[in-house]
Amino acid sequence: MSQTSEHIYTPSELNREIRIHLEMGFPRILLEAEISNLARPASGHLYFSLKDDKAQIRCAMFRSSASRMGIAVQNGMKVLASGRISLYEQRGDYQLIVDSMQDAGEGILQRKFEELKKKLDAEGLFDPAHKQKLPPYPARIGLITSSSGAAVRDLIQVLARRWPVACVRLYPVLVQGDEAPPALLSAIESANQHGWAETLIIGRGGGSLEDLMAFNDEAVARAVFASSIPVVSAVGHETDFSICDFVADLRAPTPSAAAELATPDQAVLKESFSRGLRQLQRRIQDRMQQSTQELDHISHRLQQRHPASRLAEQATRLEALNTSLTRGMNRTFRDNSLNLNALSSRLMVHRPDRKLAELRERVANLDKSIGRLAAGTVRSRRELLGNLARTLNAVSPLETISRGYAVVTSTESGDVISRVSQVEVGDGISAQLKDGTLECTVDTVKQEMMLSLGHSNMNPLLICPCSAV
Repeated sequence: MSQTSEHIYTPSELNREIRIHLEMGFPRILLEAEISNLARPASGHLYFSLKDDKAQIRCAMFRSSASRMGIAVQNGMKVLASGRISLYEQRGDYQLIVDSMQDAGEGILQRKFEELKKKLDAEGLFDPAHKQKLPPYPARIGLITSSSGAAVRDLIQVLARRWPVACVRLYPVLVQGDEAPPALLSAIESANQHGWAETLIIGRGGGSLEDLMAFNDEAVARAVFASSIPVVSAVGHETDFSICDFVADLRAPTPSAAAELATPDQAVLKESFSRGLRQLQRRIQDRMQQSTQELDHISHRLQQRHPASRLAEQATRLEALNTSLTRGMNRTFRDNSLNLNALSSRLMVHRPDRKLAELRERVANLDKSIGRLAAGTVRSRRELLGNLARTLNAVSPLETISRGYAVVTSTESGDVISRVSQVEVGDGISAQLKDGTLECTVDTVKQEMMLSLGHSNMNPLLICPCSAV
């Protein structure tokens, strides 16, 4: 069995795909037809069919949309329905989900309204760049409306309350019927030719769509757009819209609101003027107080810098300096007198002649003491020197040498030789005698035993040729 690359759908998948394509292909439609098979379940939804003489379409209108509908629908009624195409996936039936519905007669007028609105919008008549600004304080206001309707009474009453300084001129016109559009067109052109009005208010009271059709006329709309005088459109109630509303320079929800938008509120202006006057008075008062303070300050500075004031100030300062100088001189004289007395007392205590006498006497005493000390010191030193000389003579080797002894030293190192073991044959030695020195060379070394002073010692006997020095 051959394999196929085609996707295999389930019924639910296919219905879902078809629903998506239907909703994308028909985002929103208008359908004019007759109602049949109307059902009103307890849920509040409406289920019905819309048919003509050849076909019919299942429709559903949910409770939220049905509650806003302004007509009572019934079987056999011809309506203009607006909605979107969808598919009921469980049964595979496509249907129209209706969100608004109106009587077919009004539907024709609505279609004409929408067509003209789209046309003029495409031409740029609704562009905000073309809108004129209303004068903030108009002195002359023209009213284009019926002379017998409630709208003109509301306009005049509001204008008289809010801005009574303005002059008002009425351009009476028909606002309903076949003759209304030419009358509106003539009034707009006449007001622009005269050039008297600074602001135009065009409008009427509420009514059905058919009653308001004069303000949806193309010629009237173009005349409003071409007006050199700023136009405020006030047609119907707040929920009503007309072509004039879109092309006018400003749209008001009602004629009374148009009068309010076209004029300032005199009560607000009076309050603003009163507030400004109070602020101005307060600022003037503050400025005067500030200027007064500045004047007082300048006057005070002027008085301070006046020559007489400066002279008086300098005189006072000179007197203070003189007083301070006198006081300082007196204080200095008194201090110097005290210092002089103190110095005189000290000078009397430390007189030079008295001091010299004392010093001379002290020197004489010191001289006597030094003489006595020197004589005693010389005597004691002489006695000590004699004792030391006697002691030195007693222990001097010269005395021993004079009795026939000699002091033998090494010629090389200069050390005293007291044993034969300190020298060898051939060494040079020196023998210190009483009257000179013998330089000898050792020929023979002999050791002999000698007895001296009760005990024996080994004294060396050196045999050597000597030469007298």
